[in-house]
Amino acid sequence: MSRNTASSKKQNTVRINAGEWRSRLLKFPDAEGLRPTPERVRQTVFNWLGQDLTGLHCLDLFAGSGVMGFEALSRNARSAVLVEKTAAVYKAILDNKTALKADAARAFNMDALSFLGQDSQLFDVIFLDPPYNQGWLQKVLPLLPAHLNPDGFVYAEAEYAIEPDEVWRVVKQSKAGNVFYHLLKLHGN
Repeated sequence: MSRNTASSKKQNTVRINAGEWRSRLLKFPDAEGLRPTPERVRQTVFNWLGQDLTGLHCLDLFAGSGVMGFEALSRNARSAVLVEKTAAVYKAILDNKTALKADAARAFNMDALSFLGQDSQLFDVIFLDPPYNQGWLQKVLPLLPAHLNPDGFVYAEAEYAIEPDEVWRVVKQSKAGNVFYHLLKLHGN
């Protein structure tokens, strides 16, 4: 087998931190802009959210590897919707869903804006880790109040610090390397 063939079939992996599927590996292919949330950052985010997500409905809007949605389910979330536009990455999500027997996960192979335009479910936690330098947060954040339970949270990663505005307040924020990550809530909640 040639080196090129071997490297083109290489699968990347990311490990689930805690819960029912602790230490299980998720496999995913290379794709432009795909960079799973680092383990240390995920630990912090789930500390912010309280570790146990029992009964919560979660949306992983730019799912990529699906690690945020699967991590939420591993921590007892009632459901997780994973939205991924890239076909090969979406297929990996389906393969991981099958391997984990994650019946509470639903996956959609579509663009984030298309999903938000046709879905009316309310979520308790929305995970946003869009590709950088494409203006996704500016496009998506204004649409999320219609999809978020009043006391819900939005977790957002970005290449810059998100500032509070008339709609969103920043509850927590931190930085790891070049990644800024934030926990947002609607004002008044």
